[in-house]
Amino acid sequence: MLLLFLQNENFIFPMKWIKFILMKQKMIKWSGVMLLLFLIVSFQGFSQEENEAPVITKPMVIKGSVKEKKTKKAIKDVEITIMGKGTVLTDVFGDFRIQARIGDEIVISHDSFETVRYVVKDGQRVDVEVKENPVTIRSQKLSKKRTESEYQENLQLARSTIRKDVSASIGYITKSLESIQEDDPKGDMKRAELYETLADIYSFSKQPDLAESNYRISLSYAYNTDVKIKLGKAQLEDKNYQGAFKTFSELQRSRLNAEQKILVLEGLGDSNKGLENSSGAIQNYNSALSLSKRKNLDDKEISLNTKLADILQEQGNTSDAAGYLDNSVQLAQQQDRKTAARQRSVAADFYNKSNSYDKEIQLRKEALADIEEIEENAEDELLEEDKAITPQVQNYKIANAFAAQEKYDEAISYFEESKKEAASKNDLIVQKDATRKLGEVYREKGELEKASEEFEEYEVIVDKLYIQKEQEISQAARFGRELALSANRIETLEKDRELNETRYQLAFASQEILDQKSLRQQVMIYFLIGLSVLLLLMAYLMFRNIKQQRYANNLLALKSLRSQMNPHFIFNALNSVNTFIATSDERTANRYLTDFSLLMRAVLENSEEDFIPLEKEIELLRLYVQLEHFRFQDKFEYQVEVDPAIDVAEYMIPPMLLQPYVENAVWHGLRYKSEKGTLSIRFDKIDEGSIKIVIEDDGIGRKQSKALKTNNQKLQKSRGMGNIKKRIEILNEMYKDKVDVFISDLNGNEEGTRVQLILKKDR
Repeated sequence: MLLLFLQNENFIFPMKWIKFILMKQKMIKWSGVMLLLFLIVSFQGFSQEENEAPVITKPMVIKGSVKEKKTKKAIKDVEITIMGKGTVLTDVFGDFRIQARIGDEIVISHDSFETVRYVVKDGQRVDVEVKENPVTIRSQKLSKKRTESEYQENLQLARSTIRKDVSASIGYITKSLESIQEDDPKGDMKRAELYETLADIYSFSKQPDLAESNYRISLSYAYNTDVKIKLGKAQLEDKNYQGAFKTFSELQRSRLNAEQKILVLEGLGDSNKGLENSSGAIQNYNSALSLSKRKNLDDKEISLNTKLADILQEQGNTSDAAGYLDNSVQLAQQQDRKTAARQRSVAADFYNKSNSYDKEIQLRKEALADIEEIEENAEDELLEEDKAITPQVQNYKIANAFAAQEKYDEAISYFEESKKEAASKNDLIVQKDATRKLGEVYREKGELEKASEEFEEYEVIVDKLYIQKEQEISQAARFGRELALSANRIETLEKDRELNETRYQLAFASQEILDQKSLRQQVMIYFLIGLSVLLLLMAYLMFRNIKQQRYANNLLALKSLRSQMNPHFIFNALNSVNTFIATSDERTANRYLTDFSLLMRAVLENSEEDFIPLEKEIELLRLYVQLEHFRFQDKFEYQVEVDPAIDVAEYMIPPMLLQPYVENAVWHGLRYKSEKGTLSIRFDKIDEGSIKIVIEDDGIGRKQSKALKTNNQKLQKSRGMGNIKKRIEILNEMYKDKVDVFISDLNGNEEGTRVQLILKKDR
């Protein structure tokens, strides 16, 4: 019975006591048994007391939120801690979820307020409202002061470095944007100011399209009349005359001060001029001029008089135009010398167009005197727009005026002075033009030896200019990449700001419907959709930016290829001149050099164009073939045939596209033929949208020509043919298969060569 009692599941008894009882069982008397029963009953009572201890509760999920008491604004990243059981952080809505038991203490802590403690009593929500810590408030105020200082400092640096380093200036704009806090009450005004400055930078960098878009962004943050006037000017620079007219027309309905009215009227005049509405332009210019006179704004009077003179000259009304121009010169004389020199140069250009050379020469000499005074007094350096009033340019134009009157001795002295000034200032363009014109004047005077020296010097300068142009193209490409990176950074900041603003708005909306769980889920879904749309939009903008960058790179590549003249042709042409001179055939040399200079001049004039009319290309081709035939009269005859059904004015073609194929035909086909060959160039119409250009020669053929090449020639690549292939590839990429080229043997015996080009009309 005792053992059964000891085996009771509710009884807890040490085993050593049981062993002790069993060993001493025989020795125990009734009194001992009674004592033992008493002890057992005592232990059973102790066990029952232990079984009556409180039952441990199961864990539950406690939900809650933390908000600022005054503003009801949710506080993110608050630490919600249960000692020994873990920590969670509040989300963007200020909400949290944590597992706890009844009786646990929740510790709510954050740097912005004093720590709060809460004991869990049940499973209800725990919504806590807190007050900001005074120390934190002072710290935030100091942080805002530092941020404001950084903003102002970066903005000033951006404005002061526009003319020195555009890339650095954009970098300062980026830093200023980063310093604007989301809760800054002046945030929109600051962003409007920064995007205006960024647009000013792009306007200075001659990128009016980017300037226009950033002026619009600035206006979207805060309307400003001056910024909208700048927007109109950017549209004018981008030749968006219809858009500029609309912008300035809207400004007329705004409240404007006198200076703004003048700028708006002038902008309307420029827009009308661009839209070929001469009468409207004259009316606007005159209205602006009258207001400028009343307000004594001499600078605007000078500008408006000049614009009226220009448009009247275009209409053929030279007498009235001269009157306006004389007024502008008289007003400029009352200003500083730079203004006077600039206006005299403008007036001289006007008189040059009307063949009033004496008046032109007088004005340019007066401008030269002003320029010398400016340089002696070391006044402000000349800006980009003031390059027309340099000594080398004015001397060059004076010389041209004398040459037009056949006063060659006076012209020579001014051309020499222009060359000297241009060389001292590394102005290769003016130096090149002055050298070429000097050679032409010597040739007209009959001093052929001096003319030849000038033309040789001209060729050297042209080579230097090509090298300089290539460097400028490389610098422009690098500058474009830097600008693209800076623009992408600013665009990313703007998208991040918009995204953060969207998040905040969604969070605020969630606070109002905190107890409506289903509605909050919908808000989250909308947020994700909006985020996806934003990401898709950003991807599209990046794709468009990459596409624009690729297009710009193609343009740069075209310019680089276009700027490379065929050195093989120039070298051989000069050798021919040298041969004629060595054989004392000066008349032939002079004739050849004259035709050669005409070709070079035409090529240089077209060097900056992507496309020229087919008519011009045919003229260049005829002149080139004539020169080659002049050198190899005993090697081939040629014919150039143009289908009368082709309207050559309707087709556009890249300049010097056909010349490398003709040169290959002469130099590698016909030149090595024993008997006299034939070169045929035909322009045939295929249909209304395309023509066929066929260049045929009955020379030795491609196979024999390749066999005749020396080892050195095999190692060298044909630069002309390489360039033409690259140009055609780029053009076809940009303009969707504009030119197709097919090269084949003329006959089955692999003699002769046929080059066939398909040229398509612009749609």
